[in-house]
Amino acid sequence: MAHLHITAWVIALALLMLVLTFSRAGNAKAAKITQMVMRLFYLVILYSGGSLFASYANIGVLVIVKMLVGLWVIAAIEMVSIKVSKGQPASSWWIQLVVSFVLALILGFGFMPLGILPA
Repeated sequence: MAHLHITAWVIALALLMLVLTFSRAGNAKAAKITQMVMRLFYLVILYSGGSLFASYANIGVLVIVKMLVGLWVIAAIEMVSIKVSKGQPASSWWIQLVVSFVLALILGFGFMPLGILPA
């Protein structure tokens, strides 16, 4: 399930870059369609993350923190895509996206059982 989860958020980030590219190029229809596809990947991320949460629930509070940070990443991705599509400033959401994504990577790969650091 971890492979599905990682693949889904990598694709969601790639779709975010496409939304930004389409929005800046003035192609609102393509940006909107890509946003909808990206939202479908949020569902895959939530499903696979929920499955990972259920399998790691015995670890303790760190799993809950990781889940909340993951939800923060999804919210930041969504807000960046919305703000850029509407032509509004999104710098605060970009900062939140970077901070939450780095935290999610550190928690996921550093402290979870399938991470790269020894537990």
